[in-house]
Amino acid sequence: MDTEIMLALLSSTLHPQEFEQSVLLDALANSNGDIEAAAQSLRSQPPRKRRKLDNTNLERWLIGSKPHTHSAPSMALEREYHSISSGPSRAASQTRSELRPAAVERSGLPSAPVSKVEIEPKDVSYSSLSVSVPRMRPLTLSTPELVAKHTPCTIHYSVLPPELACRLYHTLLCSNPDWQRASGHASSFYRRASTSGEQLHQETEYWYQGRLRELPPTFPAPVEEACQIIERIVNAEMCKRPRFPLEWGGFPSKGSKVVPAWHANVAASNCYAGAKENICFHSDQLTHLGPYPTIASLSLGVSRTFRLREVVPSDEKDKRTARTFDIPLRHNSLVIMHASTQEMFKHAVPPQSSIDMFHPPFPPSPSLTDDKERLARLQGASNARINVTFRFFRPDFLSRTIPRCKCSIPCILRPDMKNRYENASLAHPSGEDSNASNGIGITGRASTMAAGKKMIVARYWWACAVGGRNNGKGCKYWKEMDVESEGRGPFVKDVQ
Repeated sequence: MDTEIMLALLSSTLHPQEFEQSVLLDALANSNGDIEAAAQSLRSQPPRKRRKLDNTNLERWLIGSKPHTHSAPSMALEREYHSISSGPSRAASQTRSELRPAAVERSGLPSAPVSKVEIEPKDVSYSSLSVSVPRMRPLTLSTPELVAKHTPCTIHYSVLPPELACRLYHTLLCSNPDWQRASGHASSFYRRASTSGEQLHQETEYWYQGRLRELPPTFPAPVEEACQIIERIVNAEMCKRPRFPLEWGGFPSKGSKVVPAWHANVAASNCYAGAKENICFHSDQLTHLGPYPTIASLSLGVSRTFRLREVVPSDEKDKRTARTFDIPLRHNSLVIMHASTQEMFKHAVPPQSSIDMFHPPFPPSPSLTDDKERLARLQGASNARINVTFRFFRPDFLSRTIPRCKCSIPCILRPDMKNRYENASLAHPSGEDSNASNGIGITGRASTMAAGKKMIVARYWWACAVGGRNNGKGCKYWKEMDVESEGRGPFVKDVQ
């Protein structure tokens, strides 16, 4: 009795239960061809519906267990059809007896001759087939060493005195009139008192999506205290890092060495109340920050996750995929997004399923408010996380120098994140020969992260602030930034 007849008898015996042919074959093999014994073993199993085989599974069944030694593109082609010639496509035909399932071979059951099966060829080329690149799982960066290794950021814990951190948190929570709802969270904006109000007004009046803003309030006293401490930390870190050609170069010098001087003159604050308030992936607009800015982000209150994801250049997408990095941010921690973060990465604060309430270790000052009920609420547990991002608005990117689009509002500056280059040299603040390290001028702490990657973004463009006005409909204005004709600088490349 041949295999086809045995399969038919076994299937009719099990009716109305249905099983896949491979299951029937295995049952026959395990029972040495005894149909009744095979049926008895299958009746004890729950019925399984036959699945419709796609082309890939059908061809894999036809090919059987024959080993392959082809490369990845050849395997992709072989799944599409059985034979490929160097010239035009030709039909591939093989008999089923030559390509019988491995289960039949293991069982020793006789196989019945089957008529020849022909598969029609398709016109296909190697270039039309894409080989999938495996995705990497998100990686949690739980130590400063891991953050510095995988990203252009550094993290610092307990940066402020505990009493100041708590006082700053309570002060910002009480400034509810200054909070304005954004997408998924609340935000506010401050200017430093030492900055000329008239000049800074030019920079801040269009700071959010091209909408005209009133002159923001000055730094509250705790914000100014925190800013002075954070400035020292940021400048100390910048002295350890390589410099990019288009970074701001207007800092003082000591002899032949260039000393970075980062001066925060504005602060944007965001409040995330509860576990669901969030902000999606984005990079900060560079309109007044200029290329390769440094931004210091202070976290206060509830612990939340800060998420980073690299933007993979267009010419590398077939080789690798972007990896997501999660950085847990606890109370009184500082993340410094160093130069190239806004050019190479996007960041987000994702919603969470749950959070741990924050219990302030110090009570709020009675001078914050006359409302005793509100003061009592501040003393209790809080579900809010506040971050303050200190930024340096560059004097060579004043509002009067920003191009205006056809909507008659200032444009926003965006980096060309899809294209990177290797042949631009970087200047190191220590005066070392940056070109002697790894071919792209990266030395020191950033060299591990930069190994094998293109690190230079050299093109920026001015674009219409879509969504700021005209009911979200922009004019699609676009213009590449020309730093020389626009009178930008000085840059690091100009002062070396």
